[in-house]
Amino acid sequence: PQQRVQRSLGSGVIIDAAGIIVTNNHVIANADEIKVALNDRREFDCDVVLKDERTDLAILKLRNAKGPFPTMDFADSDALEIGDLVLAIGDPFGVGQTVTSGIVSALARTQVGASDYQFFIQTDASINPGNSGGALIDMDGRLVGINTAILSPAGGSNGIGFAIPANMVKVVAESAKSGTRVRLPWVGATFQPVTSDIAEGLGVDDARGALVADVAPDSPGARAGLKTGDLVTSVDGVAVDDPTSLNYRLATRGIGTTVKLGLTRGGKPYVATLALETAPETTPRDEVALNGNSPLAGATIVNLSPAVAEELAYRGNPMGVIVSDVADGSLADQAGVARGDVILAINGRKVASTAEVSAATAGAARYWDLTVERNGRILRSRFRG
Repeated sequence: PQQRVQRSLGSGVIIDAAGIIVTNNHVIANADEIKVALNDRREFDCDVVLKDERTDLAILKLRNAKGPFPTMDFADSDALEIGDLVLAIGDPFGVGQTVTSGIVSALARTQVGASDYQFFIQTDASINPGNSGGALIDMDGRLVGINTAILSPAGGSNGIGFAIPANMVKVVAESAKSGTRVRLPWVGATFQPVTSDIAEGLGVDDARGALVADVAPDSPGARAGLKTGDLVTSVDGVAVDDPTSLNYRLATRGIGTTVKLGLTRGGKPYVATLALETAPETTPRDEVALNGNSPLAGATIVNLSPAVAEELAYRGNPMGVIVSDVADGSLADQAGVARGDVILAINGRKVASTAEVSAATAGAARYWDLTVERNGRILRSRFRG
């Protein structure tokens, strides 16, 4: 078959005069080449400074570009109110820079499914394909959000668009200054939403908050005194409706700070002081790109630790070996191996490190027997060698 070049159009915002741009991760995630066209028709190649699937944000830098470039200032997105006037700027359908107006329709939308830290501003300003990564601004011309998703059965604007709040964008932009990974707080606890039945059992009136399901030993959550069954209802006095909004509130407070968690414990109010720390890399990741003829050839694997589990949004016990990437068209891709799979056994032998997986797949085999954990389920597959 003939090779085809696929082009994708999105938008972005210059946030630093040196040519630093923020956009959505899904705009550039699988790109081999990235070009940016400014409104004055100048075009630049770009380098990816940072990209993060959890927040669906990416930071780019214009290559060989002489500044200074015009920039947009950040607003405090927590100060937004429903009914505030906003403008959405982007390049819908590739027609060129377009500005649409609307209002803030809702705040703190957490059930959109566009990112792991979903906490969106909803607006009725027209947002269409190509607007992703573009600016949502207030009437003072400040950035209040990055346009990210629309709710539309047909793919066009129906007046329900979603933007990542500027306060989360600032966290990612600050992380880009110090490295290639977004530093988000690690609590060391798992949380679950509160249903009406759970709320009744806890003796609370509203089915809101984040219920502590488990706390890891020697974690920030354990040191804060969190216990299974605690209901977290606020962060520094700001109410949280579910685990996703809790994640957002903690992420935007910043690493190295402390927060006051409002809890309900045994039907009574309680306050816990939580130190915001990054997840530790208790085991060296020892990244390995596998090759050969096994069903894992083309997969990149790393040793699990709390830090790796946080980066890959893995919610299980952070031990063993996890797939961090799968090359398109590789044997692993054809075998259905996916990012986030935890490799448990190969040909009946348990594996606990990337070195063991590499050794187990180095030779030839008539058949390959692969056991992985995916989303809490154990899957076993057999392949011809």
